[in-house]
Amino acid sequence: MKLFEDSFSYSNQLGQRQGAGVVYLDVFHPDILAFLSTKKENADEKVRVKTPSLGVTVPDKFYELARNNEDMYLFSPYSVEKEYGKPYNYIDITAMYDELVANPNITKTKINARELETEISKLQQESGYPYIVNVDTANRHNPIDGKIIMSNLCSEILQVQTPSELNDAQEFVKLGTDISCNLGSTNILNMMTSPDFGRSIRAMTRALTFVTDSSSIDAVPSIKNGNQQAHTFGLGAMGLHSYLAKHHIEYGSPESVEFTNIYFMLMNYWTLVESNNIARERQETFVGFEKSKYADGSYFDKYVTGQYVPKSDRIKELFDGHFIPQAKDWEELRELVKKDGLYHQNRLAVAPNAQSLTLTTVRLLSIQSHNVLKNVKKRKSEKSIIQPTVFQQTQFLSIPQPTTWTCVKLSTFMPLRLNTLIKVCH
Repeated sequence: MKLFEDSFSYSNQLGQRQGAGVVYLDVFHPDILAFLSTKKENADEKVRVKTPSLGVTVPDKFYELARNNEDMYLFSPYSVEKEYGKPYNYIDITAMYDELVANPNITKTKINARELETEISKLQQESGYPYIVNVDTANRHNPIDGKIIMSNLCSEILQVQTPSELNDAQEFVKLGTDISCNLGSTNILNMMTSPDFGRSIRAMTRALTFVTDSSSIDAVPSIKNGNQQAHTFGLGAMGLHSYLAKHHIEYGSPESVEFTNIYFMLMNYWTLVESNNIARERQETFVGFEKSKYADGSYFDKYVTGQYVPKSDRIKELFDGHFIPQAKDWEELRELVKKDGLYHQNRLAVAPNAQSLTLTTVRLLSIQSHNVLKNVKKRKSEKSIIQPTVFQQTQFLSIPQPTTWTCVKLSTFMPLRLNTLIKVCH
């Protein structure tokens, strides 16, 4: 991790953007406590890391042990791989936990699960780390054949990977697949006033397809290989707080949750439509499509029920004029996907990338008062441009609340013409 930290300081895009990275570790790894200690404020400088972010992958079994206040075992990755013939990360800990505990060939140590959970919670309060990826939940909802073992720096990418094998000369014996983040974002405020929501999303899908087709990272062959096979991109959405504030919807309320569900359902639908169109045009799908839940149609089961439509009067009003796919539309799409496939393995990501965004400040209401903007202004190395606030709603709530100024990134990536999108991406 110290070597990673040093390398990030040199990987700064010719001084334009500071390097960054994240390290993920499984909660059942024997180094988990030492790993967490690297972000403590009072940690020894020899072990403390400042730049890298920390993430922990947490299987369901850990929560079960912590809930019951039981001891847990930490398993040696070396002995696990030696015994089962595959990397530790690809072992289903929840399913195999008891077997691993009983296996005398597995080196293991014992700690208290609830004490570890307390340690994680304390560190999150102290430093904001580690990120948590509930890996079993991610894999239950994963429609792709394979296993999700980690995420990325922003924890918005959940994509399967396959391990590479190298010989002693550091040459690839088996080339695995790793992930290239080809990201962009919608502006919720602009999208909700778009005369054609679907056309805008389809144009963005084409633009990001151009990006993923053009990306070729020769320096990291496993990423190049993964990108060529998966054609993956991540289209996200920013400006949710702004939109909710504009329409006087309290963040976290049932209406805000319903709005978010419908908005991302529309993004999902239209990216699926265009990915299917591209697959039909090119007569090509992502590698492994035939083993996915898209191919057998089971991915669409929850959508053909017709439940994914606005239900409250307020949300119906906000989406008035926008096409909302009904059960028959999802059924038609399912049959088209089963017939012609999808070009992209993954299409959506909650958060966007910094290159396609502008830095904007949004006034939010919270129970705490602090000024994050002051710290943002000091980040001269990133050459950030601070723009005026989007919405300063003085009567957002009926009672006075302390004000929190939070810096968020709001996409301007919503041109309607494809050639403009291509120029932006290029």
